[in-house]
Amino acid sequence: MAKGILVDMTYCTGCHACEVACKQENSFPVGISGIKIHELIMENGLNTDRVQFDYYPHFTNHCNLCAGRIASGEDTKPACCKHCGTASLIYGELDELVEQMKDMPRSVLHKPV
Repeated sequence: MAKGILVDMTYCTGCHACEVACKQENSFPVGISGIKIHELIMENGLNTDRVQFDYYPHFTNHCNLCAGRIASGEDTKPACCKHCGTASLIYGELDELVEQMKDMPRSVLHKPV
């Protein structure tokens, strides 16, 4: 079955732990990563006194879901998911993740190509 990562943006704090774990796991050079955190800054409608920050973990084409790490039995999930302090990154079977998305209005599903 196909695997993927479900991103729950409700709880992501933009700590970049997933980026660091990915770079260390894959020994990527500077400027290359399998995941990148994007910061979205939005003004709250007409009330310009308030600003909302959202963080969006974006997977790049370098992400292979830590295939070597999982195949070796070293771990049961990719490094980014293991080191996510808010459990915003959920690894699993795609069909199961799609079901979980129904209860997560601020979620995105990543399936590597």
